[in-house]
Amino acid sequence: MKPFIMLLAVFFIALITNYIIYANWNFAFSGRLALAVMLLFTALGHFKFPEGMVLMMPDFIPAKKALVYITGVMEIVFAIAIIIPKTRYGAGIGLLIFLILIFPANIHASFNTVNIEEANYNGPGLRYLWFRIPFQLLLLLWVCLFCL
Repeated sequence: MKPFIMLLAVFFIALITNYIIYANWNFAFSGRLALAVMLLFTALGHFKFPEGMVLMMPDFIPAKKALVYITGVMEIVFAIAIIIPKTRYGAGIGLLIFLILIFPANIHASFNTVNIEEANYNGPGLRYLWFRIPFQLLLLLWVCLFCL
């Protein structure tokens, strides 16, 4: 829920600010900036709550903690790359693939009631998917609209 609020808040703040300064609604820039800020925000979670993020992954995945940190760094790189015109398209394609690949971890976390912040199994459970699935689809659409 926090990343969704961050995405929308930054989008509307950027949109309004752009209109006030330039008298123009720059949807593309606002969309990319909002996505970049949201990615930086979610990347922070990889470094602040690594133990909880490890619990999101199925047992068969090796080097889970390293993977948490690697994906956090990847989110930072994507956030920067979608702002730079020369790297935007490639980053958008990479981000689409990344979002699809990490989605099973969200499903696994839901079925196992993972609480990321507390690193335990007292999380929201399956009701989390009622939010996460539409949000994941929104993110995929957002990347297509503003990065490709």
